[in-house]
Amino acid sequence: MARIYVNGDAQEVTLPLNVTELIKALLVENPEMVSVQVNEEFAERDDWDNIQVKEDDKVDFLYFMGGGC
Repeated sequence: MARIYVNGDAQEVTLPLNVTELIKALLVENPEMVSVQVNEEFAERDDWDNIQVKEDDKVDFLYFMGGGC
């Protein structure tokens, strides 16, 4: 098991794990609408299968929030 931080919260995961697999494992809602940062760097959607999550990585799932008057 390895510890990573997802949206600021510690999570225990089994490595090896790429971003796509992490999204599935964590049951991220609306994955087609999410942007991902790994260690404060935006991850291109086309690269998710190639980005391996490592011990102590910080992963953030970000959603665009529209609104206004």
